[in-house]
Amino acid sequence: MEPIVIAYIGVGLTLAFSGIGSILGVSACGNATVGAVKKNPGGFGECLILSAIPSTQGLYGFIGFFLMQGKLAADMGMLPAIAIFSAGLTLGLLCFYSAIRQASVASNGIAAIGAGHKVFANTLIVAVFAELYPIIGLLVVVLTMGVI
Repeated sequence: MEPIVIAYIGVGLTLAFSGIGSILGVSACGNATVGAVKKNPGGFGECLILSAIPSTQGLYGFIGFFLMQGKLAADMGMLPAIAIFSAGLTLGLLCFYSAIRQASVASNGIAAIGAGHKVFANTLIVAVFAELYPIIGLLVVVLTMGVI
């Protein structure tokens, strides 16, 4: 297999995994929001913000795509191709899993808001903890692309 193909697969996996994770996360939070606002219509704004949190992982994948795209070349060697593949797979998987787990935390907060509890700020803080690992994955992409 040509090195450029391996690199393109890594770039594609970044977009696929981060995008699918964000889709699953945002839709889970959206479902929770619909249930919550039936009970507490005044909590829609807070629920909306919490529902959007898992979308950031898709953005990290998109940023990673642009960083890796600049290093793709038809005559690239196998080592840079494997580095791009590995960095892309790492970022994609971190974003995928993080978005799903972050949605779980946010959905619980959304349900609590629906029940009338004042947990928006606490939920936001705790949900953002899962954000650290995709950021680290994006940093891995930045550092890896810096040495290619």
